[in-house]
Amino acid sequence: MSALTVRMANAQDLQTILDIYNQGIEDRIATLEMDTKDLEYMTTWFSNHGDRYSVLVAEHNDSIIGWAALNRYSPRAAYDGVADLSIYIERAHRGKGIGQRLLRELEETAERNGFYKIVLFTFSYNGLGQGLYRKQGYREVGVFQKQGILDGEFVDVMAMEKLIN
Repeated sequence: MSALTVRMANAQDLQTILDIYNQGIEDRIATLEMDTKDLEYMTTWFSNHGDRYSVLVAEHNDSIIGWAALNRYSPRAAYDGVADLSIYIERAHRGKGIGQRLLRELEETAERNGFYKIVLFTFSYNGLGQGLYRKQGYREVGVFQKQGILDGEFVDVMAMEKLIN
């Protein structure tokens, strides 16, 4: 995709980040969240993503079409070098390489921020996401069977990881 830029997110981006996140919730492809979120939720979430836990946005023609974040994996100090990741792409732009670009930039940011490993959790049926992660060198660690319930049905969740440093 031409003219795609990736940059650090700021507070002015939160409404669009929220809109894209809510699409992911509604589409049931990327999170066990069941209810859409509001701007207050996203503002609190963003305020917890300072310093090392960066949030990036992808822009095309001055519009944000995706975002990615490094999240705290665990509050235990032993895991300070491990980040969990989130990537969400606006519906109309999925499958066009935006996730790959965000993931590459997020990995570079993670390394600069002192992380040595990134982990993620994806639905076992999210083939598009798994393809992206495998293409970028992530490996399957295992599958948590019946990890959650979404719309009254059990959902299996795959854990993946990549050593980046």
